[in-house]
Amino acid sequence: MAATLKQSPLHDRHEALGAKLAEFGGWSMPLEYPTGVVKEHTAVREAVGVFDVSHLGKAIVSGPGAAEFVNATLSNDLAKIEPGKAQYTLCLDESGGIVDDLIAYWHDDEHVLLIPNAANTAEVVSRLQAAAPDGVQVVNQHEDRAVLAVQGPRSDEVLARVGLPVGHAYMSFVEAEYGDGLGVVVCRTGYTGERGYELVVDNEAAGRLWDDLMAAGAEWGITACGLGARDTLRTEMGYPLHGQDISLRTNPVEAGLSWAVGWKKESFWGREAVMQVREDGPARRLRGLVAVGRGIPRPGMSVTLTPDVPLADITSGTFSPTLKKGIGLALIPVMVAEDAQVGVDIRGRREIFQLVKPPFVDTSVKES
Repeated sequence: MAATLKQSPLHDRHEALGAKLAEFGGWSMPLEYPTGVVKEHTAVREAVGVFDVSHLGKAIVSGPGAAEFVNATLSNDLAKIEPGKAQYTLCLDESGGIVDDLIAYWHDDEHVLLIPNAANTAEVVSRLQAAAPDGVQVVNQHEDRAVLAVQGPRSDEVLARVGLPVGHAYMSFVEAEYGDGLGVVVCRTGYTGERGYELVVDNEAAGRLWDDLMAAGAEWGITACGLGARDTLRTEMGYPLHGQDISLRTNPVEAGLSWAVGWKKESFWGREAVMQVREDGPARRLRGLVAVGRGIPRPGMSVTLTPDVPLADITSGTFSPTLKKGIGLALIPVMVAEDAQVGVDIRGRREIFQLVKPPFVDTSVKES
């Protein structure tokens, strides 16, 4: 008997909007709305869109030394930031494989909020709980809180209109009150490459916040966006997706995530293994591919240097609504020239692609 899918507290809103729902990480989530993926994607690039990403994990690490514990286990170095900031980091296993990529929100030395991927939340929490010293608690709040992502150039105007704080620096967050004193963590983060915010709120406030955001953004054509548009947006930026581009079989160096490793730290999970990869050099790297013709790559399609020399499989691939071309990611052997042209087997036809360094689209807004 199949397991029952978890539902977002906004499930009824998605049904009312006619969303096409799909399973993702054990959750029933909107894949797209009747507007379609391209229009949803374009709304985020040009104005503003809102995503329900409540399937993302939520975990609290608390108690004396909580931040120190997180810093001794996850890959990045909290010493690079300060309380009130967020940091992209990795949970690695002893071989240097990526258990998950996640965001750590450092409230203070005794409180860190972690946002892992949906399918990996239980594993990340379990590993942290097993390693936690006396006095440090790791609590899984996966199903207790919702996450709404308001993304696009008009995101500030929409949040301001519902009374939430805006304008704080990229990768920082503010704790605010919404409505009748309900707490909202307003995070200046996102997975689209556009200026935007992610709002973490208790389930009971999620529906009201969604409704208010949709009403506030009507002037700018705010659009409800599903996971289909989220995927095209993040692929245009070259952001990896766990389970496709990165996994336990992938290390940070080959994934292009060395910047998310605190190389000077004395301790983090998988340190010895990734230090060795860094010293030896990786055998492959995550690279971008752009179609020379009209081919659209999909995950699992074969990448070849010549028709009889296989290189890799596409890990992520899609049609880019911004570039109007097919784009993809693949773990390409390092011996292949950075500017080489390769082939992708698309339904028996070898289409030519140019290797490039992501992002495919330059939004130039992250630091603004």
